[in-house]
Amino acid sequence: MKKFFSALGSDIKDIGVTFVEGDAKTKLSYLIFGFGQLMRGQIVKGLAFLGCEIAFIVYMVNSGWFYLSKFSTLGTVETVKEGRKTIYGDNSFLILLFGLLTIILIAFFILLWRMNIRENRKEELLLRTGKPLPTNRRVLGSLLDSNFDKTLLALPVLGIFVFTVLPIIFMICVAFTNYDKTHQSPTNLFTWVGLDNFKQLFSFGTTGFGTTFVSVLGWTLVWAFFATFLDYFLGMAVAILINKKGIKFKKLWRTILVITIAVPQFVSLLYVYKMFTNDGLVNGYLMKWGWIKSAIPFWTDPMLARITIIVVNIWIGIPYMMLIATGLLMNIPEELYESARIDGANSMQMFQKITLPYMLFVTGPFLLTQFTGNLNNFNVIYLLTKGQPLSMNMAANAGKTDLLVTWLYKMTVTDTNYKMAAVIGIMVFVVTAVISLGVYNMLPSVRDEGGFQ
Repeated sequence: MKKFFSALGSDIKDIGVTFVEGDAKTKLSYLIFGFGQLMRGQIVKGLAFLGCEIAFIVYMVNSGWFYLSKFSTLGTVETVKEGRKTIYGDNSFLILLFGLLTIILIAFFILLWRMNIRENRKEELLLRTGKPLPTNRRVLGSLLDSNFDKTLLALPVLGIFVFTVLPIIFMICVAFTNYDKTHQSPTNLFTWVGLDNFKQLFSFGTTGFGTTFVSVLGWTLVWAFFATFLDYFLGMAVAILINKKGIKFKKLWRTILVITIAVPQFVSLLYVYKMFTNDGLVNGYLMKWGWIKSAIPFWTDPMLARITIIVVNIWIGIPYMMLIATGLLMNIPEELYESARIDGANSMQMFQKITLPYMLFVTGPFLLTQFTGNLNNFNVIYLLTKGQPLSMNMAANAGKTDLLVTWLYKMTVTDTNYKMAAVIGIMVFVVTAVISLGVYNMLPSVRDEGGFQ
């Protein structure tokens, strides 16, 4: 923070020095972007700066200022119907969206203003030393040469901003409003409510979501742990068994396991769901053989549903880990195992001292990625159970097998409770970020890159 304010102070000082020491062209550039460049023959740069300023002013006059002026209230005039005539008012959704866009554009405009001043300072200093300024052709040519990286990244960066950054900021802002099914603009406007939604999420009263949030968060972490580490160690075990000397038809076993990857996941999961229903194949054959008298409630009993989901995920996840582990196991030097055998080590000791450390060292970042991915594993949960079974003491339509991400989906699509969905979205990010950053710095491959040789 100290460095930030120091840099900011230095930048402000440089702006003042540029204005004091600059000529008339530079001083006018503080108001008219690109004026100094145009007067010095830098037509390309001057027109670019001036065009950006004109476009910004036109946007602010036409719509930007309107949305910005209503941003603090998100609108006060509702759309009403008087007979057959509709009198249109404010639209909170558009005010929030374009208000955010306007604020961001203002920030970019300030940065552009600073770039304009810096360019004027650079040109003046260059002319004072007696050196010529770059020609317009050279400036244009640099876009395909020395500045080609900026040209190449311009469109992707714009796309990331429009389709990723702006929606994320919009979602964060929605968490501080009362945007839900009873506040749908333009007929029913929504407004800012501060931290009320966060208080409701962490409230354990009858109207709060605290109990449900803790329950769903706990199951999310348990699910991610078992879904990650069971797949990891069982996949590694299968790879070791298949690669073991003396095992025949290795390609056949690998092919059989890979088939589960080849089949689209939503098809296999929906099929498995039908297999384990009360009237499905599993219960049908178990009762037919006389092993059970009544159907096992695989999907209706909360604990049994969670166990079944974890088991099904093992069946899906083992082939991926088996393929990864197979390639890594082949890269472990055989001399290590030969030395261990000479020293009298058995198979378990070689696994503990050679195989497992190497695998953890190489696959540590992958393991972390899998864990964070399982925290947001929408497909397995929703296709198998849709979060069911539901419980009377669970708020906002949350089920016993819901993860935070499936609960968020239900709030958005089913309940149209956008405000609480946004709050949960923020909490998903916080949980994922804390775990990822905390564990990443503990990984052996990060702490000691050359540790395993």
